[in-house]
Amino acid sequence: MEIEQILDQIYALPETSKLKLQNCVTEINYPKGHLLLRADKIETNIYFIRKGIARAYSNRDDNEVTFWFGKEGDTVLSMKSYVANQKGYEDIELLEDCELYELKSEKLQKLFQEDIHIANWGRKFAEKELVKTEERLISRQFRTATERYKELLIDYPHLIQRVQLGHIASYLGISQVSLSRIRADIK
Repeated sequence: MEIEQILDQIYALPETSKLKLQNCVTEINYPKGHLLLRADKIETNIYFIRKGIARAYSNRDDNEVTFWFGKEGDTVLSMKSYVANQKGYEDIELLEDCELYELKSEKLQKLFQEDIHIANWGRKFAEKELVKTEERLISRQFRTATERYKELLIDYPHLIQRVQLGHIASYLGISQVSLSRIRADIK
């Protein structure tokens, strides 16, 4: 997905503002397995996925708990670093070779001060991320594992072919054995 499409899906910007933002973005590539963001570190970059898949996870009792997947067009960042300039709590691992767009948080903050349209773009971005987080929380709290799996199949059908089942089970909050049972029951 091209950077113009990614920016527009967040909030449509006037052409001059979009160009200012695009001029601060660089294209980078990292291999599968690369840890893009690390827990307990203030992250200074924001990424947009051009091609590939990533996951966010936290370690709990020597166990990795996946709580987010990112795909083409998604933004990758530590929200805690972005909003509060504090250490994040998540690691973000690339699950495929990835083509990314990188944006320095410092440059973005400067653009927020200079251009009201970009500041509004940043506000809309934060609002959309809040809604996505709320939806994940509600799903986790009020739906069964089977309902969450079916929801995942509808919302992200490509993930099943591209992500290890262990990561999907962790995301759903169940064991891999339970996931296998759910998958068998659905077929």
